[in-house]
Amino acid sequence: MSRVRLVYRLDDGREREVSVPPGVTAFDAASWHGIAIDSTCGGHGTCRKCGVRIAAGSVPPTPLDGRAYEADRLRDGWRLACRAVAGQDLTIEVPPLVTRPKAATVGVGRQVILRPAVQKRYVELTEPDLADQRSDLERLQDALDDLRPRTELDVLQRLGPTLRAADWKVTAVVVDDVLIDVEAGDTSARRFAIAFDLGTTTVVATLLDLATGTPLAAASRLNAQQPFGADVITRISATMLDQEALPRLRDLAHASLDELAQEVCKEAEVEPDEVYEIAVAGNATMTHLALGLDPEPLGVAPFILAARTLPQVRAADLGVRVHPAAPAMLFPALGAYVGGDIVAGLLASGMDRDRRLRLFIDVGTNCEIVLGSAAGLVATAAPAGPAFEGAAIRCGMRAATGAIETVRLTLDGVELGVIGDVEPTGLCGSGLVDAVAELVRVGLVDPSGRLLTPEHAPILAERLTEVNGERAFTLHGDIHLFQRDIRELQFAKAAIATGWSLLLEETGIDVGEIAQVLLAGSFGSYLSPANAIRIGLVPRLPVPRVVSAGNVAGEGAKLALLSLRERAGADALLEEVRYVELSDRADFNDRFIANLAFP
Repeated sequence: MSRVRLVYRLDDGREREVSVPPGVTAFDAASWHGIAIDSTCGGHGTCRKCGVRIAAGSVPPTPLDGRAYEADRLRDGWRLACRAVAGQDLTIEVPPLVTRPKAATVGVGRQVILRPAVQKRYVELTEPDLADQRSDLERLQDALDDLRPRTELDVLQRLGPTLRAADWKVTAVVVDDVLIDVEAGDTSARRFAIAFDLGTTTVVATLLDLATGTPLAAASRLNAQQPFGADVITRISATMLDQEALPRLRDLAHASLDELAQEVCKEAEVEPDEVYEIAVAGNATMTHLALGLDPEPLGVAPFILAARTLPQVRAADLGVRVHPAAPAMLFPALGAYVGGDIVAGLLASGMDRDRRLRLFIDVGTNCEIVLGSAAGLVATAAPAGPAFEGAAIRCGMRAATGAIETVRLTLDGVELGVIGDVEPTGLCGSGLVDAVAELVRVGLVDPSGRLLTPEHAPILAERLTEVNGERAFTLHGDIHLFQRDIRELQFAKAAIATGWSLLLEETGIDVGEIAQVLLAGSFGSYLSPANAIRIGLVPRLPVPRVVSAGNVAGEGAKLALLSLRERAGADALLEEVRYVELSDRADFNDRFIANLAFP
């Protein structure tokens, strides 16, 4: 069969040439060859984010292209990559992919007694002679009077040469109960670990000095799996449709983790092999994909995990190039959709130790909700959808430079807060919530979610318009909030409100008894508590009771590295939290519909 030649022009000036059979889309060809094109739906034609420009060759526009682009842009060659079928040789210009979205790298945490699993002991050993014929290992173990570690073959292979080359003055590196290395000289002052929050959208890494418990560097990046879709369901679907997708998704997760590991080590001037342990907090799907475990059972009823508690693995098994023997601590999961990231968040927030009644909401594509106190905790998950990530929103984008993140309406116009203080290019999740909450506040959107027509508008009638026959509110230039966008937010907030209201009903707790609402995750960090209350995303409580908790999953990962006691607390949460499945409740749909309206 003849093949077609596709040349991708990337934003950094490079060109990548690939050869594919005719009939393959530009998006699939790029994905097969590791070329990242933005997408939140995984190439299914629903998000309209995968725009590319055909610079040479011809691709007829599809009806979906016509809905995504104005006529002048179509004439200029703009097409949706997932609909651009390659029937001839093409040169394709790929817009830059936002790899550094705005993300929370810190969150609500607790002070703990420093007792990490990684220990170092400097010892000066006596040289063997005929009167002292102890083995090399016995000699070292006798000197480690407070530790009795197990030793694996690779360390034993290096032990003798290291002892003799170092004149019997060495530092033993022990993690938990395993001797992972013996280093020449006194290196006891240098021991490090990396805490990862492996999110569906964003991955965050924090390098810790285990001698002091101090964070030395933090970095974040877009999860490199994004071209496979913005949410876990589309990524699970990808593995079901293509047997090659799982290894590709695994490798992309590894690349994301390793890139950040190298970045934080370089920033703090730490050698990667001085990192002796990592901890990874991720939802169940992200963890399964990173480990190469088949995620299909997570995506179909009855939603089954491969394991709630995972076997011991090394950082190298996750593609992270630190010390070759460094173990990786993986958080256990409560259920298919309440995973290790939520266990880490509960650990950081100390909900199981607090007498106050608190509501924990991790706002995202899949929203995890936990209610309770030291007397007991219940958890559930609600399918919020990708609206909070800027996906499924006509002018939506991730929280990156140019994204509108705050909106306020006045009698005179619209006040916008834009990331980077530049000309706005789109609307991110926090801006979406602000915009809708403000429209509700001033009466331009009624409680049913309907955007008013200009003749019925109390103010700002000149900003109410129609674009391609759909009602819209103009935020800035060509950036509009469409009626359909408001509906997307309604669906998301209704799913979340149904989740926490059913937990209240399940436990017999009145909403007024909630002492604090924790909005977790990167999105929760930038969400206005007042506007979250206004649209009904969280219970109607005094604003000071609603707190942005930040990246509590990352904070939990830090605690697990700094304290063995806290790590045991994470395992204990498996028995302390009761999981409530919403999908099999007969009244879920009725409650969901009732929560669609704005208060």
